[in-house]
Amino acid sequence: MKASMRVNGVERSADVEPRVLLADFLRTNLALTGTHVGCDTTSCGACTVLLDGEPVKSCTLLAVQVSGRDITTVEGLAQGATLSPVQVGFHEEHGLQCGFCTPGMMLVGTALLERNPDPTEEQIRWAISGNICRCTGYMNIVKAIQHAAKAKQAAAKAPAPEAVAAGGGE
Repeated sequence: MKASMRVNGVERSADVEPRVLLADFLRTNLALTGTHVGCDTTSCGACTVLLDGEPVKSCTLLAVQVSGRDITTVEGLAQGATLSPVQVGFHEEHGLQCGFCTPGMMLVGTALLERNPDPTEEQIRWAISGNICRCTGYMNIVKAIQHAAKAKQAAAKAPAPEAVAAGGGE
């Protein structure tokens, strides 16, 4: 069967067996290894990707089930060499240790901030509750998402570069 989807903004397709999981399609067919496979039962969240902007566990979806849809993996968060606010937050707040859960946590955090640009700690903890981290104790993950929220809010308040240039910036 043909699996066709937009992955990180690029149309991708391949002939696959009907039973190929989305996680395996991303890792094997597309070489996007940031999507981790931890449990194959949706328990750990390491395989989380965004499907049309919503976090899903790719270990229990078939690649052919998502044909025609938009998939975002952790590799799609950065814009060229510019890290996303969530990626910067994880770096600045030391939101990772071994890194195995990090891609899923980043994608869940990204989706949360799209829906709620100023989440409370409780809302962040609820959003990441489907993703298991065995290293950090979650505190720095929460701080990383809070950092990203503040950065996005500051960027939204900042004047556009064109406006500064047009005004002379003096």
